[in-house]
Amino acid sequence: MNTKLRFAVSCLAWPVLLVSCLAGTAYGFSVDHPVIAFNVIYFSLAACLFMLERKMPHEQEWMPSDGQTLANIAHTLMSKGTVQTLIVFSSAIGLASYITPMSEPGHSIWPRDWPLWAQIILGVFVSEFALYWSHRMAHEIPFFWKFHAIHHSVTKLWIINTGRFHFIDSLKSVVMGMTVLLLVGAPMEVLTWLSAITAYVGILTHCNVEMRFGPLSYVFNTPGLHRWHHSRDLREGNMNYGENVVLWDMLFGTWFNENRRPPANIGISEQMPSRFIEQLAWPFRNMKNNNQPEAAE
Repeated sequence: MNTKLRFAVSCLAWPVLLVSCLAGTAYGFSVDHPVIAFNVIYFSLAACLFMLERKMPHEQEWMPSDGQTLANIAHTLMSKGTVQTLIVFSSAIGLASYITPMSEPGHSIWPRDWPLWAQIILGVFVSEFALYWSHRMAHEIPFFWKFHAIHHSVTKLWIINTGRFHFIDSLKSVVMGMTVLLLVGAPMEVLTWLSAITAYVGILTHCNVEMRFGPLSYVFNTPGLHRWHHSRDLREGNMNYGENVVLWDMLFGTWFNENRRPPANIGISEQMPSRFIEQLAWPFRNMKNNNQPEAAE
């Protein structure tokens, strides 16, 4: 890939890929097959990023295997597949039936008369408040850090460890993010859109692709911001908690993006087992250790 083409791709990749995913999701809703559309789009995005990681990686030293691919996939299947899809989302649908009166005219504070696109944007920022504090709690409260450290223990960022979360950590975040929307009467369509957006931004955020973001990092959680968040230096790592957007980081003083390259040496100070089952048990075996987190995601 020549220099000019590489530069153009690095500038356009993130916004073009995200907009394409959103357009495809909208089409899926329009033909009444949003779940099928999401799966096709998500795996197509993963394939595209996988190829870009090989053609134009952000960090060359993250290219060799870290021996965690199977553990990463196992965590993803458990936290994203089982916990979010089967437990959380089905529970949310059930909970929604109990709070239906809140969604009826005169009872709900949610602006259901707004166009759907406006409701989706509002939903992103409203849910982000809960997601921000869920993430910040995971860094600042030792009990929650023990579960969140599973994600932080990676020594490289790439698309395969996007979903590397202990299922307890994932459950906490999803429940907090969805509950706030249900309580204000947001329709399930907005929650479905939010789940798709979070998935797209999440895999883009963790990709090891050379990209340039400019003003986008003042609105969205970009890979550039998230690489700081994985720093071993807590001055850098305990920052940028936003999942999709950075409004609350801006307001609460945790937005960080210095004019230098984020560190390639990432991870945690604690010793993390290499096997998936042992990683699941690790937080419970370390409950007696109430020290503050030694490294950030």
